[in-house]
Amino acid sequence: MIVAIDGPSGAGKSTVAKAVAKELGFSCLDTGAMYRAIAWQALQNGVSLDDEAALGEIARTYDIAFGHVEGDPVPKRVFIGDAEVTDAIRTAEIDRAVSPTSAAPSVRAALLDQQRRIGNGGDYVVEGRDIGTVVFPDAAVKVFLTASDEERAHRRVRQNVDRGIGSIDYEEVLADLRRRDAADSSRATAPLRAAEDAVQIDSTSHYIEEVIDQICALAREKMQERLPAGRSRREF
Repeated sequence: MIVAIDGPSGAGKSTVAKAVAKELGFSCLDTGAMYRAIAWQALQNGVSLDDEAALGEIARTYDIAFGHVEGDPVPKRVFIGDAEVTDAIRTAEIDRAVSPTSAAPSVRAALLDQQRRIGNGGDYVVEGRDIGTVVFPDAAVKVFLTASDEERAHRRVRQNVDRGIGSIDYEEVLADLRRRDAADSSRATAPLRAAEDAVQIDSTSHYIEEVIDQICALAREKMQERLPAGRSRREF
């Protein structure tokens, strides 16, 4: 079963997806980390971010993998090729590089098959920008998670402070979020948008726990619908 969580940068998708996965006992797939890893590798290789062919070659050449701690469905480490990039892909430089990278059709095509292969291998919470529209259009649960620009910028600054990575200048972060929103929403391939059947959640004035509970409730409802008549899924 797939729970798809889409939305703009800074909406809290990663935090929510990890918590939902833990609550449901699902695995978690952060597709954004995959695009960030490709962007990082492109910069390392000196590849121009407007060289679509070269970006696609990187996506086809380098394997992306996630490291897990035993018993935890949420990956803690990210690798591309032989390099661990867990922290390196969360910088302001990668924030700016990931939109042009993810807009490249060849990159999206190269990663799409991998995302589907991983997700179809079990029960997954998958978060990104086109999960419910392109990657898993038949996902059992689709959520479009957003928040106001200002709230998202404040959250990202707090996150960067906690991690010690990325910009902590509010105006810079806000400008980067708005720039990325515009780029992601207007790209020709798999633009950022809510699926027609997605449940839209604005988390601006809600505690994160409320959002997590709402998505878990949606997932449990779908689980129950899939069970044979007269049976219940009490373990969830």
